[in-house]
Amino acid sequence: MDSFRFLLILILICALTARLTVSPSSLQLFEGDFLSLRCVEDHSSAGWTLRRNTSIKRMTPCGDGWGQATASACKITYILTQDSGDYWCEFREGATSSTLTLRVTGGSVILQSPVLPVMEGDDVTLLCKTKTTPSNLPAAFYKDGVFIGKEPTGHMTIQHVSRSDEGLYKCDISGHGESPSSWITVTEKHTTKPSGASILLTVLLTVASVCVVVLSLLVWNQLTRRSWRR
Repeated sequence: MDSFRFLLILILICALTARLTVSPSSLQLFEGDFLSLRCVEDHSSAGWTLRRNTSIKRMTPCGDGWGQATASACKITYILTQDSGDYWCEFREGATSSTLTLRVTGGSVILQSPVLPVMEGDDVTLLCKTKTTPSNLPAAFYKDGVFIGKEPTGHMTIQHVSRSDEGLYKCDISGHGESPSSWITVTEKHTTKPSGASILLTVLLTVASVCVVVLSLLVWNQLTRRSWRR
C-alpha cells in the first residue's frame, strides 16, 4: 500500500504546475510600494504556499514575519529594501514554481522589464521611470554594463529578441540616478505548437513509464521476499 501511495504522490507532483504572478508586474519596485503576489495553477491557488529567501531570513512563508496572507494572494502594503529576494510557490507535496527575483530600491529610479521569460522573436519594451516625476524623461540604457542607447521618452523597445539579448539590463536618468539591474531571459521559440492530443499522449506515456518502473520494483520485491522465505 505504501508503494502505491508513493506512486500517486509522485504522479501528483509531476502533474502540478504553477506560476507566480506579481502586481504591479515588475521585478523592480520603489521602497514604499504596494505589492500583491499570487500562486496560480489553472486559475486556482489552493494548496500552494508562497515562500521567499531574503538576506535576513530563508524559506519563510507569507505571513511569517512578512506579508499578509489572504485566501488567494499575499499582500505587502509597504515594501522595504529588505524585502528584496527570491520568491516562489511551493506545493505541500514538494512541487515548486519558477523563482522570481524582486529588487526593492530606496533610490529614485527603477527599470520595468518583463517579469516572465520572453519568447524568441517577440518585442520587449523597457521602461525607465522615476518615483516622483512623470515616466517620460530621457534615459540611457545598458546591457551587461555596456551602453546600448538613449531614448528621449524613457522607453526602449528591443524588436525580435534572440538568445543573444539575454542579460542584465539597467537604466539611468540624468539628475535622478541609476536603476538596479534585472536579468531578462529569452526562451527558444518552438516552430510548431503541440496539439492537445499529443500533449495528452505524452502525459500518458510518462505516467505509464513511471507505473512500469514502480510495478517492476514491486514484483521484484515480492519475488525477493519469497526467495528469502524458502
